[in-house]
Amino acid sequence: MLKRVNLEHILFLDIETVPQQKNYKDLDDTTKQLWELKTQYQRKDEFTPEEFYDRAGIWAEFGKIICISVGYFKIQGDIRNFRTTSFYGDEVTVLKEFKTLLETHFNNTHHLLCAHNGKEFDFPYIARRMIINSIDIPFKLNLFGKKPWEVPHLDTLELWKFGDYKTFTSLKLMAHVLGVPSPKDDIDGSQVRDVYYKENDIDRIITYCEKDTVTVAQIFLRLRNEPLLPEEEILSV
Repeated sequence: MLKRVNLEHILFLDIETVPQQKNYKDLDDTTKQLWELKTQYQRKDEFTPEEFYDRAGIWAEFGKIICISVGYFKIQGDIRNFRTTSFYGDEVTVLKEFKTLLETHFNNTHHLLCAHNGKEFDFPYIARRMIINSIDIPFKLNLFGKKPWEVPHLDTLELWKFGDYKTFTSLKLMAHVLGVPSPKDDIDGSQVRDVYYKENDIDRIITYCEKDTVTVAQIFLRLRNEPLLPEEEILSV
């Protein structure tokens, strides 16, 4: 079935998120209380709410998006290119620019979005942050009333499960077992907060996010049993 999908109809993506505030002490009292309630199961007695706040970027209610990287195939005859670009900076700007891309270039019924664990994280996170920021959700992210087979989303994690819902396979592990060059040669997700708030190095985060996007595309190619992208076929635009 995957080989029937036109590669040029897929927008591959990855997002990077951080806590809404640099420090826990910057939260108002109500948000602090809600954060404590939201995370009490995950924290148990091991961490205080303040100690756990560096993980706030995981939840759309307490985090924000600082980068969305996308990638898409352009194929002309025997020439295949994978082009990446990123939206970064102020969250509202990031979300609006991403929405514009969807509505102008990936707005047909045959267009699909693809991410690793996208159905559990990337897609709902983007939609929630759009609502929080008073941005209308684009058609590709609005699932209301859609039947399962009408949802325009692909998820490489879901494709790898083959119906097995008992386990989670990270992007790094899946890339390793499939022989895809590892994208984790600089930072990992747990370091994004510090790189953003302490080092103020958004360029480093963009590079990391784009590498993950390329890896998702590479994994998708492997799932189709097709050759991987060599470096010369990957372009940043």
